[in-house]
Amino acid sequence: MSKKNLNSLGINKAPADTRVVVAMSGGVDSSVVAAMLKDEGYDVVGITLQLYDHGVAIQKKGACCAGQDIHDARRVSEAIGIPHYVLDYETRFKDSVMEDFADSYIRGETPIPCVRCNQEVKFKDLLLTARDLDADVLATGHYVRREGGEDDGEMHKAVDETKDQSYFLFATTQEQLNYLRFPLGAMVKDDVRVLAEKYGLAIANKPDSQDICFVPEGGYASVIERLRPGAGEPGEIVHLDGRVLGEHKGIIYYTIGQRRGIGIGGGDPLYVVKLDPEKKQVIVGPKEALEISKVHIKELNWLGNDPIPHNGKKIYVKVRSTRPAEPATLFPGESEDDAYFVLDNPEYGVSAGQAAVFYDGDRLLGGGWIDCAVSSYAA
Repeated sequence: MSKKNLNSLGINKAPADTRVVVAMSGGVDSSVVAAMLKDEGYDVVGITLQLYDHGVAIQKKGACCAGQDIHDARRVSEAIGIPHYVLDYETRFKDSVMEDFADSYIRGETPIPCVRCNQEVKFKDLLLTARDLDADVLATGHYVRREGGEDDGEMHKAVDETKDQSYFLFATTQEQLNYLRFPLGAMVKDDVRVLAEKYGLAIANKPDSQDICFVPEGGYASVIERLRPGAGEPGEIVHLDGRVLGEHKGIIYYTIGQRRGIGIGGGDPLYVVKLDPEKKQVIVGPKEALEISKVHIKELNWLGNDPIPHNGKKIYVKVRSTRPAEPATLFPGESEDDAYFVLDNPEYGVSAGQAAVFYDGDRLLGGGWIDCAVSSYAA
């Protein structure tokens, strides 16, 4: 197959013969993707997912896939002349994302529901729907780049690293990646807004949506209390040396690495270093106790060309979305779903429930969920 016969999405068809389902959230990015592909002559179908029950999670302004956003996606679709469908995924979203989010916090973890949403809903159920509509590809407004052919797609960081979303897409499988397209990966946000103006989209100046659509104003605990009444039970604040320093109002209000708002004062700075849900304890200690060099992960998704060698593979890893990728050595675990890595330089505040995401340069190699972080600190 000659590359000169491929269209801009890497398909050996004329754009008019290439059906593209676009996941439309009602925001600027996905709206521009739909308008841009329609302008290029593709057979575009827009789909918006109604994700959450407004009685369970409080709708917040600017949230993805809330009522206003569905309306905006429909308006854009009408303006550019494409069919648009709204699919009710509230039950699926609640079971796969919101319930997992609440249970993870109760276990003393720090979850990332946006990854679960991509993993369990957008890139799983929506992808199946796109196939049912005989679409050649599913396109989204994520800021990542896809390279490679139809059967060997690779995910790379976006050109605009300030907008790069590869960390949140680490669980994308090879099969899914082969079917997905990310037209904005080589663009910067300012240029995307210029395109929105060019296409006359009413949402051209709409603010970016927040990461966690169902959490109002960052109030994680209030959502968890609504999903799991009684989850905020009080308990002891305990120093690593065993001293009881006070009482907390519930471990769901605390995260690993937290310093402010713990509820104890005086003396040297103390940080939350562990959460023990069984004993209902928030365990605190000095910053040194947060130092982590070895991390075990579960639910490994590996996108490398070859298996992880037993003597280790040099990689770069991000243990939080806001942290830079750091050098490490990755080793296989006891099963195909497990692995662990050793950091060249210690990280601080690594928390179970977060994602560890692997890179080779700007290429995403996959990742997994942090299961256990090993501290070398001795009290």
